[in-house]
Amino acid sequence: MLDKFYAQLSATSPVPVIIISIAIMLLAGFLGTRITKLLKLPNVTAYILVGILLGPYCLDLVPEFVSEGMDFISDIALAFIAFSVGEYFRFSTLRKNGGKVVVITLFEALFASALVFILTYFFLRLGLAFSIILAALASATAPASTMMTIRQTKAHGDFVNTLFSVVALDDVVSLMAYSVAVSVALATLGNGFSAADVLLPIAWNVMMIAIGIAFGFLLKFLMAKRSTDNRLIVSIALLFAICGIGAAVDVSPLLGCMTMGTVYINVSGDDKLFKQLNYFSPPILLLFFVKSGIGFQLDSLVSTASVSMGVPLIVVGVLYFFVRLIGKYAGAFVGCTVTKKDAKVRNYLGMALAPQAGVAIGLAALGARVLEGSPDPAIAAMGPVLETIVLSSSILYELIGPALAKLSLYLSGSYGKNAEETSEEAPMPASHPSRADEVAALKERLCEIQKELSVKEYARSPEEEAFLEATEPPDDSETSAGAEYNRRKFINKR
Repeated sequence: MLDKFYAQLSATSPVPVIIISIAIMLLAGFLGTRITKLLKLPNVTAYILVGILLGPYCLDLVPEFVSEGMDFISDIALAFIAFSVGEYFRFSTLRKNGGKVVVITLFEALFASALVFILTYFFLRLGLAFSIILAALASATAPASTMMTIRQTKAHGDFVNTLFSVVALDDVVSLMAYSVAVSVALATLGNGFSAADVLLPIAWNVMMIAIGIAFGFLLKFLMAKRSTDNRLIVSIALLFAICGIGAAVDVSPLLGCMTMGTVYINVSGDDKLFKQLNYFSPPILLLFFVKSGIGFQLDSLVSTASVSMGVPLIVVGVLYFFVRLIGKYAGAFVGCTVTKKDAKVRNYLGMALAPQAGVAIGLAALGARVLEGSPDPAIAAMGPVLETIVLSSSILYELIGPALAKLSLYLSGSYGKNAEETSEEAPMPASHPSRADEVAALKERLCEIQKELSVKEYARSPEEEAFLEATEPPDDSETSAGAEYNRRKFINKR
């Protein structure tokens, strides 16, 4: 549509075309979220659909060389996603359920992978490398949708605690499964299996974990008494460094970034850095998901040329969608049975593990690179097919995932009319307090609130609140006096 305009604009330099294309992607992605917000759908769904709309099969507003030149966005976006996953991997939360959560997570993740592998390799005959990578991707779960649903419903109880822990561990298992799967897939794409082909990538991943641990402690040391801009600079620099190291040895940076986030949250307890990065990262994540949508191959959905044995891709996608759901539910059910969890947890946990988005899409992009690097044209053609399957299924998962999660919370008695009664109710006083006592207690409470009250508490979101707190001046006498004056002035206005 804009071919002539872009040709004239890039006559001397491609820079204007690249900048305008990025602006179109950002604006279109934003406008897409206005629609999905009305429908109460995740932003990821809007970004992918907008990418498809901007791509070559619809409006064709983004030149091919621009989208192909943005491959580095995938690594950067995945770094942010993996680091944010580390926030949920809190040892204090995992200790509450102990080894039971590990068993449940292994069952639900590996059941999904095993069923998808059986489907694609033994029934659809799609090739060993393709089947291994797609099976590894099936284990991933999107934590954001589930966490958002829990917060919206204010659910609580054993079911929620188990769900939190399983979601935290789930992506750890999927990242490790993906690393092993890629190692095996690379070996199958060469001249056969060899110890070096399999063990060397695993060794690089172990190295990335070690680097993530070291960078987590380094981040804790560097974060002491930093302002907002410096906190962002330091944390992003370390994330980019891990991405660069991973790219140098041709290994995914996900495990390293996730390990850094895990170490940092456990040694510092500072969740505000994650909120600050979440406040900074949306444009990068938007570009990543829109770019993924642009690469979505609509024609391959009904084509049999892109996959072996003449199976239409839409059939593969639909079967993958349902088989993964069955694997997640069955695995969670068996895991809960083995660990003797309550019947409500056993029966409904698998329903809350349906969403699949960020991590899976990012891993699909990396897996596509592995397949496209094969000298065999048939295997190389499966790279885009892999992304198409994961993208199309992710849209469906994000459409039904939050609804299934909410239903599972309700049926398990975590909120609503079915909610289990807790023992947190205050006991009845022996005698009714006097009015003077009530007034005194009210005054005392108001004084406590006034001491805690500050401007940052009126921020519109936790991310903005984190920014305001990070930008507070150092605690010296002069600046503290000024801050106290401004605080009291603000309170008086309220």
